[in-house]
Amino acid sequence: MNRPADDLPLPSLDALLAGTFTLMTGWADPVSSRHATPARQRLLMARKIVANLFFLKAHPHASPALRQVMANLHARWVPLCNQAGDGQGTATEADLQALLPLGSASLLH
Repeated sequence: MNRPADDLPLPSLDALLAGTFTLMTGWADPVSSRHATPARQRLLMARKIVANLFFLKAHPHASPALRQVMANLHARWVPLCNQAGDGQGTATEADLQALLPLGSASLLH
């Protein structure tokens, strides 16, 4: 992935956490939809959860302890997502890191 021309800041810590927890709830109990099967919904939500956890583990407003918890969760969700996947897997660390604002890469462990 190429870095977008306009570097956008990370979402606020609260918004990213709330969105991730909402996705995790939806993943655990997907809603019936005519647009996507529950399995497809879970796959798409798992991919977004993995991406959100990646950004949370590097978020500049998260404490070191919270970043570590998010890193541990990220490590657990990647294989979970890949097991439920369609062979496409999740975005790579390099792809996601390219989306971080400049100077944030030093926060990665």
